[in-house]
Amino acid sequence: MVIVSYDVNTTEDDGKKRLRKVAKTCVDYGQRVQNSVFEINLDYGNFLKVKDKLLKIIDQDKDSLRFYYLGNHWKNRIEHFGTKEGYDSEGLLII
Repeated sequence: MVIVSYDVNTTEDDGKKRLRKVAKTCVDYGQRVQNSVFEINLDYGNFLKVKDKLLKIIDQDKDSLRFYYLGNHWKNRIEHFGTKEGYDSEGLLII
């Protein structure tokens, strides 16, 4: 489990485009838990591919991208309070 957070400078049009691309990439691989925070539960090899995609999107002179590696026992490392109850990324998925 990896927590991905980002802050994209949107003062210019190209920043707004980067923001949409970063969000879309994160939605494709993880669960949004806050506006710019995602939980991504992939094996390490696949996560490296996602990380590479994200690094190619952002402008490292203007934007910020952070990865928090929680590992295999991530359920013991997350506490949630308030609205938007969490989800079980390893649970049953109904489409």
